[in-house]
Amino acid sequence: ASTLLALAHWSTWAVCAVIKLPQLAAVLAAGSARGVSVGSLLLELTGFLVFLRYQIYYDYPLQTYLEYPIIIAQDVILLLFILRYSGNMKRALFYAVTFWGGWYVLTLRKWIIDLAMNLCTFISAASKLTQLRCLWQTKDSGQVSALTWSMSAYTCASKLWAT
Repeated sequence: ASTLLALAHWSTWAVCAVIKLPQLAAVLAAGSARGVSVGSLLLELTGFLVFLRYQIYYDYPLQTYLEYPIIIAQDVILLLFILRYSGNMKRALFYAVTFWGGWYVLTLRKWIIDLAMNLCTFISAASKLTQLRCLWQTKDSGQVSALTWSMSAYTCASKLWAT
């Protein structure tokens, strides 16, 4: 059992290290972010930042959240490419300031970080639903990567199993 648990942890970290690369490759190859929802990505990034901040605030061991800084970096790069291809690079500074401010606001009071963490599951689900809504409305998957979604499903399943 301990070998399977270790395998689940290591494989999750390995997948997280490259989880957004298929999505980035699809966007770069097409020179377009068609079908990829900015709102979905912003919600996902919010959830990841809240989770990371919570883990740091309560001094959890690094191995319990190591993949989050890696995924966050990949999400930020993806967001920049989406903004570039959609002609909205001016919003990048606004998003950076908002997330930077949010990072500090989360720990102004203990109840804020606790409440935010309790909302993380809702934020994550809202992110996926927002992307699905975008796909439904456009009737075009555009540059959405099925491999990235599959890898995300794997990491969620392995985290649930390992927990």
